[in-house]
Amino acid sequence: MIDSIDVIAVLLVEDDEDDYLITREMLASQDRARFTVEWQADFDEALAAIHERRHDVYLIDYRLGARTGLDLVRAGFTHRPLAPVLILTGETNYEIDLEATALGVTDYLVKQELGPVSLERSIRYAIQHHRAIEDLARSEERYALAVRAANDGIWDWELGSNRIYFSPRWRAILGQPDEPHDEDPSVWFDLVHPDDLGRLRSAIEAHLEGHTRHLESQHRMRHANGSWRWVLTRGLAIRGVDGTASRMAGSLSDITEQHKAQSQLQHDALHDALTGLPNRALFADRAEQILQRASRDPAAGCAVLFVDIDRFKLVNDSLSHAVGDQLLIAFARRISMALRPGDTVARIGGDEFTILLDGVRSAAAALAITGRIQSELQRPFSVDGHTLFVTASIGIALSGPHTGPSELLRNADIAMYHAKREGRTRHALFDHSMHRRVVDRMSREHELRQAVEESLLGVHYQPIVDLGTGRIRGLEALVRWPEDWPVVEPQEFVPIAEEAGLIGSLGMHVLSTALEELAGWRRSGLVTPEVCISVNFSGAQLDEPALPADVRAALREAGLEGDALRLELTESTLLLDPDRVRETLSEICSTGAGLHLDDFGTGYSSLAVLHEFQVDALKIDRSFVASMTVEDGADAIVRSTVALAHSLGLDVIAEGIENPIQLRRLRALGCELGQGFLFSRPLDAAGIRGVLAAWSPAKAVALAERLTVA
Repeated sequence: MIDSIDVIAVLLVEDDEDDYLITREMLASQDRARFTVEWQADFDEALAAIHERRHDVYLIDYRLGARTGLDLVRAGFTHRPLAPVLILTGETNYEIDLEATALGVTDYLVKQELGPVSLERSIRYAIQHHRAIEDLARSEERYALAVRAANDGIWDWELGSNRIYFSPRWRAILGQPDEPHDEDPSVWFDLVHPDDLGRLRSAIEAHLEGHTRHLESQHRMRHANGSWRWVLTRGLAIRGVDGTASRMAGSLSDITEQHKAQSQLQHDALHDALTGLPNRALFADRAEQILQRASRDPAAGCAVLFVDIDRFKLVNDSLSHAVGDQLLIAFARRISMALRPGDTVARIGGDEFTILLDGVRSAAAALAITGRIQSELQRPFSVDGHTLFVTASIGIALSGPHTGPSELLRNADIAMYHAKREGRTRHALFDHSMHRRVVDRMSREHELRQAVEESLLGVHYQPIVDLGTGRIRGLEALVRWPEDWPVVEPQEFVPIAEEAGLIGSLGMHVLSTALEELAGWRRSGLVTPEVCISVNFSGAQLDEPALPADVRAALREAGLEGDALRLELTESTLLLDPDRVRETLSEICSTGAGLHLDDFGTGYSSLAVLHEFQVDALKIDRSFVASMTVEDGADAIVRSTVALAHSLGLDVIAEGIENPIQLRRLRALGCELGQGFLFSRPLDAAGIRGVLAAWSPAKAVALAERLTVA
């Protein structure tokens, strides 16, 4: 914590709201100090805030529209700043660094190198240094820096004779022999890393010329064992009446471990912990650099690939998360092999990866690299003794004249989802129609959420008829879009409900409404007590732990026993997670509810499913019923389904009966039950009451003798 300041008042001058939010979040997410942040985006308003002298530290962005942060420093402080000033910049610029130093700026920070801890540390050091400078100004001849810590090495440079005294500790830090006599400055400078020497000399010169209040430099120096050590050199010039420096003294601290820790923190903040790949932040930064270059050079550009592993959840659920993690590491290594040296692959979360292709401006080039990636993935992965075949869906987006990193990543993400909807092992190139579809889907989700929350969705009913006697044996409840809204079909909005987490509420609305209606029809004598209601359930609903209790509550509130309910599920739903689904259905069916297998024949048609889940009836998909009147031999599919069901003691319900020919053939094949427009379209509660009141079993049977469509 910073001594004697409970809350540090920060003035952040930043004209980019996103950067302001990032900086504010970094200050809030560390627990070493408490900050209050005042944000000013306008130059003149920031200047007015500075003149009020209410802040403990100033964080000023270098880019402020037409002017710079250094312009603000010049305007805001006629003398040296009364509180520490830290300039924030998107890139390192030595000339700007020197100019900032000359103005009394405490530090010059590169944004992408900052994290919560390093930013707090920079502010803390800035405040402490500023206090130290103020103390030194009162008594410049005291060797404040030389005695600040017993662990530091001390140096004392007589500028007139150009001789330096180095304390034994100074020599020990660098593994040098202890020689007490004065030394030539070359003893110091010869040990400095060549890449750092110019910066150190410039810092010394700037201080000696009076441009900085004190000397401070972080640089590398060679240890006697040949290694490079990071050190922090601080110093203060002793000046005569005329301001000329005659002597300078200071300290040397070994900060190698701190530097390593800071570098590791910076690396961790920008890289994925599992794969070691760049993370979203570093990926976006590199994309930003390329796009900025492209704005200056029309020949430059890039492409982004968004890669999502198909069915990765199955690996985690069936083999363990540990195997899944090893697969992600191997997957990252594999796709990296298909890339060029200058390309960047990042993991942005879960099983999602992004690839930045520098210099790729054409769809053909991006597609060629995508093809190489998918070719690499054709080889199986060997992970923890398992042989895994992995595919991926890939979205591709090309940069444009005004495309930003976020937009480019979003476009690739949209294209990836388009590819995934088309099937596995696919890729898709983004076009703006995809974005329009996403916007339309978001609008539809908003409408659906409103409809669910306000119980606006309707429930329609279609009779299930005994094809032999013409009696109504049940009714299927079907959800419908609000009647006074533009028509949207269930096949469009139900998948959206599943993806948006609304299917549970939607499903319970349909179930409760249908059970209450059935109870009313029974009480009024419109249907016999054996007539039940069929309600469709999706796999997402079965994921809800409270579903069995909710079903029991709905039955209880309607005053019905469990045998009044039939659950309709598809084969694919049952096979998503058989053990979990079996447990859920077993609990629901213990009430007496039955289970109908919907769309039979369009999925796996597995006999194991029929046995394991205690199915009561098979529903023949309408596509097979429709083909009975137009295709030779189409009856064979229906005939085999009926025979299979009867051999297992199951009923058969044919969907989509629309004409007497289909009805006659189904009766001839022994199909017991059916539903379709021939008997009744799905109708709302009021409409179906009229159908029930007027129903004639004899007329329903007689439909088979008619020669035209009812």
